[in-house]
Amino acid sequence: MLERQAPVAFVLLWSAGFSFVALGLPDSEPFTFLALRYAIVVGLLAAALVILRPPLPASRRDWIDLALVGLLLQAGYFSLLYVALDLEDSAGTIALVVSLQPILVALLAPHVAGERVTALRWAGLALGLAGAAVVIASRSSVAGLSAGGLLCATGALFALTSSTLYETRFGSEHHPVTANAVQYAVALTVTLPPALFLERFAVDWTADLAISLGYLVLANSLLAITLLLMMMRRGQASRVSALFFLVPPLAAAIAWAVLGESLPGVAWVGMVLAAVGVAIATREDAIELSPSGRGSS
Repeated sequence: MLERQAPVAFVLLWSAGFSFVALGLPDSEPFTFLALRYAIVVGLLAAALVILRPPLPASRRDWIDLALVGLLLQAGYFSLLYVALDLEDSAGTIALVVSLQPILVALLAPHVAGERVTALRWAGLALGLAGAAVVIASRSSVAGLSAGGLLCATGALFALTSSTLYETRFGSEHHPVTANAVQYAVALTVTLPPALFLERFAVDWTADLAISLGYLVLANSLLAITLLLMMMRRGQASRVSALFFLVPPLAAAIAWAVLGESLPGVAWVGMVLAAVGVAIATREDAIELSPSGRGSS
């Protein structure tokens, strides 16, 4: 039952995170915001380690695998995404660049994870991308990026793609407290120095920032990431990545319902297209595995 509910819970928690980032990021610079978020997460996980005493990774390779995923996903993806947004480039264009992740995963999965993506799955991915693009274009300006914004958005795209493929290919089961503690400790180690030496490390302590951090720490950093890593380990890379096409539509719907942001009628059409595309792309019969690939979930 958990495996059936996990995709729904993940997409909802992850999508809502964008509204809470928008709520809190104006009160802090990007690396400072991330370092503060990760410091709170590490503190909570350190207490959980002392209380629960979960098993630690059994081998040096397990430690390295956890650290690399933390470096790519937590430090790499989120840092580059936040910096791109902080540069005040077109948020719509940044979202479009990052939305290419499921396509990039599908292109690389045959070589990395032993997956052969069928024509049916490619059709679903194309429809999902079209739906996500319609939603993004209808809600925000889609314009050219500065060189720095394009570099950061592209880097975030490759960091998210690499973490997905690496976890799918090499990830193994660990206690969620242990896995998260290692990964967020790595993320804090990477994001704290830029916050201290490249930014003012100043925070405007507002109610919005407190609400933003509360959600991002508990719902996004702990629950959503745990679900994402679990799905990566137990599913196929391209199948799990297809869920990201639902993020722009759901993020738009949540921002409309919670923050009162406008939602043009054409965006609802994009939501339907994305939902149909993801439904097709995540069908069990939309993928084949090579003999060297991993089994299906």
